[in-house]
Amino acid sequence: MTRRLVLLVAVLYVVSLAVGPSVWPWRLGNEVGWAIFWELRVPRATLGLLVGGALGLSGAVLQAWLRNPLAEPGVIGVSACASFAAVCAFYSGLAAAFALALPLAGIAGAAIAVTLLMAAVRAGTSVVSLLLVGVAINALAGALIALVLALSPNPFAYQEISLWLAGSIADRDLRYLGLAAPFIVAGALVVQGARRGLDALSLGEDAARSLGVETNRLGLRLTLGVGLMVGAATSVAGVIGFVGLIAPHLVRGRVGFRPGATLVPSMLVGAVLVMGADILIRLLPTSVELQLGVLTSLVGAPFLVYAVRRARSAWLAT
Repeated sequence: MTRRLVLLVAVLYVVSLAVGPSVWPWRLGNEVGWAIFWELRVPRATLGLLVGGALGLSGAVLQAWLRNPLAEPGVIGVSACASFAAVCAFYSGLAAAFALALPLAGIAGAAIAVTLLMAAVRAGTSVVSLLLVGVAINALAGALIALVLALSPNPFAYQEISLWLAGSIADRDLRYLGLAAPFIVAGALVVQGARRGLDALSLGEDAARSLGVETNRLGLRLTLGVGLMVGAATSVAGVIGFVGLIAPHLVRGRVGFRPGATLVPSMLVGAVLVMGADILIRLLPTSVELQLGVLTSLVGAPFLVYAVRRARSAWLAT
C-alpha cells in the first residue's frame, strides 16, 4: 500500500509541475519560462506535498492520541488557533521585522489548541462533547481574528485575510517554502518516533503506563510535533480543512487499525488529497481560481457528517 501511495504522490507532483497556462514552462526557451518553473511551479507543488502530508499525519496523530475518530486540525480548532496567532504576527508587524515570526506564531497557536483539547480529554469529555469543544475553539479563534481585523488601520485587511483563511498554495514562492519546510519536516520526525507510544495508548493510559510508556512525555512530544506541522502549514497556506479527517479514515482499515501503522499512509494520502485538489482547481473552467480550502470543505463537510453518524452508532452499540 505504501509503495503505491508513494508512486501516486510522485505522479501527482509531476502533474502539478506541468499544469498551468503553459505546460512545461521551461520549454519556452527563455529566462521567463525557467522563472515560472522555479519560482512558482516548484514551490506550489512542493507546498502541496508538504502541507497535505502535514495535515494527514496530524489528523492521524490526533485521532489516535485523543482516541476520537472525529479529531482533525481544522474541525477541532487547531488550525483556527494557528491562524489567529499568525494574523497577530502579521498585523503587529512582527512578520515583517522577523521572517520566522509567522510560522513560530502559528506553531504556538496550534500548540495552545492541542493543550486545551488534551485538558478536555483528561476531564472525561465524550466523543460528541469533544467535537463541541473544538467548535467552541474555532468560534473563539474566529471572533478574535475578526477583532484583530476590526482594530487594524488597513481597510483592505479584512478582504486579504478572508482570502488567506480560505486556504491556498497559489502564488507562494521559494520564501514561503523555506519558511514552512523545516518546521513541517521536524514535526513529522518528532511524531514518527512516537508510533509505539500511540499503539500502547490505544489500550488506555493505565495500560500504556504498565507497558513502560511515559504518557506525560509522550503528550509533550505529540503536542510539539502537531504544533510544528499544523502551525507551519497554516502560516503559509491558510486553513485547508478536513484533510486530516479524511486521510486516516481511508487507510485505517487497511493497516489493521493500529494507530502507529496509520501514520505514514495517512501522511501520503494527505499529500495526495491536497495535490489532487490543487490540480483540480487549476483545471476547472472558472473565471477566478477557487481557493483550495473551499474545495476540500465541499468534499470534507459531508464526510464529517458521515463520520459523526458512524461514531454515534458505534457509541450507542457499546
